[in-house]
Amino acid sequence: MQLGRDFLKALRQIEEEKGLPIEIIASSLEAALVSAYRKHKGGDQNLEVHLDLENGEISLFEIRMVVEEVSSPDLELSLAQAHEMGYLDVVHGDVIRIEVSPEGFGRIAAQTARQVIIQRIKDAERQVIFDEFANRVGDLVNGIIFKTEGEHILVRLNDRTEAILPREERIVGETYSPNERMKFFLLDVRRTTRGPRIVVSRTHPGLLRRLLELEVPEIQEGVVEIRGIVREAGTRSKIAVATLDPNVDPVGACVGTKGSRIKSISSELRGERMDIIIWHSDPLQFIRNALSPAKILKVEPVLETDRAVRVYVRPDQLSLAIGKAGQNVRLAARLTGWKIDIKVLEPERMPTLQDLFEDIIKGGSSDIWEEKQE
Repeated sequence: MQLGRDFLKALRQIEEEKGLPIEIIASSLEAALVSAYRKHKGGDQNLEVHLDLENGEISLFEIRMVVEEVSSPDLELSLAQAHEMGYLDVVHGDVIRIEVSPEGFGRIAAQTARQVIIQRIKDAERQVIFDEFANRVGDLVNGIIFKTEGEHILVRLNDRTEAILPREERIVGETYSPNERMKFFLLDVRRTTRGPRIVVSRTHPGLLRRLLELEVPEIQEGVVEIRGIVREAGTRSKIAVATLDPNVDPVGACVGTKGSRIKSISSELRGERMDIIIWHSDPLQFIRNALSPAKILKVEPVLETDRAVRVYVRPDQLSLAIGKAGQNVRLAARLTGWKIDIKVLEPERMPTLQDLFEDIIKGGSSDIWEEKQE
């Protein structure tokens, strides 16, 4: 069968528009013709299809075995039948390829092939998308807010790929306006009957990690290492950093000149406040650092409880150590992996004149009471 140059031009156009290799398109067409032929002929033939991509010619062959007694006409033929067809030098057990082009098959083949080709191309396109993003789970991706669909927001990653931003992966209070460009953490990629299901996140700690790697060259180069990140997305996060280079200030590197680096990241995360702290191998010192910006007087392990400490602060530092709604101590506990109990330690001081006067008054009142009792 001759399909012609126009047909080949159409295949090349599909290759360009869909970004699929011509070999995948050709194999889709071959599978379509097999399906169409079986439907037209009404059987379960063993078929071979060859598509010449140079001139648009398609050859279709039925593969049959020469047998003594034919039990499956679709797959076998007798020696006499083979001789009638011109295969004179065959013997029992030989396999022959019979080129076929039944009358009227071209029109039926075109109709059936169209649907099969479309489906195969869709499947191949979905596989290309899956392969492209499955290996990028955990990476930073750019996307444009597309539309809201039920509980999900759809994010367009490129011309042919959309991702889902579920409610639980959205920053509370953050608005997602159509055509707005944002950065996302690629959370998951799975195969489904409707194609790859790609899930992105705005709340995952990995998003903050990737933004830091993007913004801070010292992290990219491995001079500064991120040892831990915890977030309450959109409000506050804590990042523990360390370095083996004594000439590098890991906190300063992350913050940048006049806070330029951290401000850029905070702006991307809608003003999320970030505490950059020094990681320490001594857990008690690490806990002290993690409670920054509060000033800690003392950290004591609770011997009767595993991985628990009591932290002592002055009265004026208590609210800072605990944080709004307990956020500071909660994040510090998650970052360090220790239970933290904040206690107030009253400072020792010399008695004042007011203290002495109050003691005298109390003493006098006591004497008067005793006299009345007598």
